[in-house]
Amino acid sequence: MPFDVSVLTMFPEAFPGPLGVSLIGTAWREAGLWSLETVDIRGFSKDKRGFLDDTPAGGGPGQVMRADVIAAALDSVERRGRPLLYMSARGRPLSQAQVKSWSQGPGLVVLAGRFEGVDQRVLDARGFEEVSVGDAVLAGGEAAALVAIEACVRLLPGVLGRADSLSEESFEDGQLEHPQYTRPRTFEGLEIPEVLTSGHHAEVARWRKAQRELATRERRPDLWAAHLANQKAKGE
Repeated sequence: MPFDVSVLTMFPEAFPGPLGVSLIGTAWREAGLWSLETVDIRGFSKDKRGFLDDTPAGGGPGQVMRADVIAAALDSVERRGRPLLYMSARGRPLSQAQVKSWSQGPGLVVLAGRFEGVDQRVLDARGFEEVSVGDAVLAGGEAAALVAIEACVRLLPGVLGRADSLSEESFEDGQLEHPQYTRPRTFEGLEIPEVLTSGHHAEVARWRKAQRELATRERRPDLWAAHLANQKAKGE
């Protein structure tokens, strides 16, 4: 069975976007390893003017997407056991562990909000999980939805050419990935690290491990602290 993705959005023309190119696009259009459905939220407005938002309860700037409109759009989709995601800056951070878990399921239903957000009642009533792709606010949830979907789809069997290409990526062992190099050997006076051209596989492995540790310590001290705690728990 393919990995089925449904996106609830005001702008279905934003999809597939980058999901339609390269290996991920081929896995969709040609191999049928995953599917993409877009649902235009605007088609579910009960207002004769087509409005799907209203002023915030309690006052304040902007508009809020109505619970009844979002519920109607969602109820038009067959859920089939798929998790419901609402892309939101106030959500839990997207993680590789969570992405891996989703990729092993039947697919995703993703809500891309707009304006000041979505009425909390429909999120609670329908069981949406709020997910953030970073500590920044976007104009809408479409770009964030693309991120979450691509992160899942690339893990599906057969999408990427080699499964072992995933094994040393950032976050796979709780650390960031080591730096990568290729030809030419010299670029603007900078050389490829000598160990990588030595042919000594054990030395290469040790160098890459050290580089992963260095990058993690410097760039993500939170990940490094979690890594050390995990090693301690294992008695390493």
